[in-house]
Amino acid sequence: MTRARTICLHGPESVGKSIMAEQLATALGAQLVPEYGRAYCAHHGTDLWMADLVDMAMVQTDLIAEARETAARWVVTDTDALMTAVWADMMLGKRDAWFARFDDMADLYLLLDIDLPFVDDGLRIYGGTDERARFFDLCKAELERREVAWALVSGTGEARLENALAAIRERFGD
Repeated sequence: MTRARTICLHGPESVGKSIMAEQLATALGAQLVPEYGRAYCAHHGTDLWMADLVDMAMVQTDLIAEARETAARWVVTDTDALMTAVWADMMLGKRDAWFARFDDMADLYLLLDIDLPFVDDGLRIYGGTDERARFFDLCKAELERREVAWALVSGTGEARLENALAAIRERFGD
């Protein structure tokens, strides 16, 4: 049996990763892995330490691995440890060595552009224009540094989903 292909949503807050993950999972008939860190922060708050970020990344990695075991063809994940590493950079200005050892990359990362308005939902932190641009730049730099397959997804509404699906087709030819 062929291992399921993993598509990971990547990008700063309030760019539609969770919505896009659900839409892609539906469109592809994929196993969906929601963002563990969001549930963690809803329960514990957003005043995070490095140990919290490493724990979130480890749990997310385990959830993705479990999904791959049962998925027929596709796994769509709202985030992974690369995104958590960027959070460490953004929040703390450094990252734990665990992130450098992480090597369980997705088959394709979709970097969602900051072309949607910021929506403060009580858990989001970096809503300023400069903060969002810095966060986005850190996200992009992480993908480039890791030399993973990725595509930028822009647009609003249905066009954003269509652009994501086009990037998946371009990468996998499906």
